[in-house]
Amino acid sequence: MRQDFLQLDTSVHQAVQRLEPDVGDIEAMRLMLTGGSVIDWHKAAFATLEDVDRHLALHLLDPHRPEHRRRLDVVFAEAATYVETYLGLRIPRDLREISDVREVFLIASDTRGFRRRQVLCCTILKLMHVMQHLEAADLRLRASISETRLLELAQARVAGAADRMRAEGVNLAAMYGSKKTRMSVVSKLLSKREDVATRIFDKLRYRVVVETQQDLPSALTWMVRHLFPCNQVVPGQCHNNLLDPTTLDQLLPEPLRVDLQALPPGHDADANRNAFSGRSFQMINIVVDLPVRVPDDALPVGWNPDDGDVVYVTMELQVVDAETARNNESGENAHAWYKRRQHEVVRQRLTRGAYVALPDGPAEE
Repeated sequence: MRQDFLQLDTSVHQAVQRLEPDVGDIEAMRLMLTGGSVIDWHKAAFATLEDVDRHLALHLLDPHRPEHRRRLDVVFAEAATYVETYLGLRIPRDLREISDVREVFLIASDTRGFRRRQVLCCTILKLMHVMQHLEAADLRLRASISETRLLELAQARVAGAADRMRAEGVNLAAMYGSKKTRMSVVSKLLSKREDVATRIFDKLRYRVVVETQQDLPSALTWMVRHLFPCNQVVPGQCHNNLLDPTTLDQLLPEPLRVDLQALPPGHDADANRNAFSGRSFQMINIVVDLPVRVPDDALPVGWNPDDGDVVYVTMELQVVDAETARNNESGENAHAWYKRRQHEVVRQRLTRGAYVALPDGPAEE
């Protein structure tokens, strides 16, 4: 692991204090910074129904609307059936017939006393997460909607985020988005070792630049509260060599630190580093599946409201402080050098028919 992470000191920045991250926020941030998966969590972190409602709202679900409540009931029932049929675990009747699925989130978060119900509810939530993703993928295939329109819907969800972040205490220097051009996608596919059908994660991306490194946690806290649900972070696709996740517990009062889950063992900060970036390039890259609602005119024939109307658009968020952003645009880190290194690999691969090793430094003239 690289040792050039930002280390948070005990004098937490005022912007972070205003946001007052709780255990759930810290868990979500550590998930983003390590590229982990909620499937590996052993508990949730919801203290109140309001916390659950906020999380569901990021999934475009309102449990006070009958159709959305039915949707939650359907996914819960399917997950519970899987637990009993394939895992051989018995779910108590009162839990199987629970009237408000939001209570499952609270039980999954309560590790006091007898743990069996907590473990069952946590297991059910993980299955609900997977099943919702599967059904959303199926809906995306059947819906009459182009990728361009889906990207526009995702951009609409992010629109205005910069103003809201500043209004709520984030010391934001800049936030801007971009979409990869067709030729950039071609170059990226050809430069990868995998097949050309490899999934591209950054067709839609936003760069979030905060004033100082001490403002990074406040930006991350805001995003997991207001922009995307933390369970939609794409496992294994995040890269971070800027902020040390082991120091985030300093943002919590001492008594609450014991509630944090263990970090994934052996996390390598450079595991998902872009091979074409300069060696001193630093960034927090977060890849998320952003929920978007399919418009009525694009829903498939025979669509049932109980099946849900949400699909996911993959989006990359690049989070950095202003000074590091400037350093990332100079010397070997400059974007021009990045493209030259990438194009050199593409040229040699296409002309020589084999994947070649990257040069250690900037491409030669």
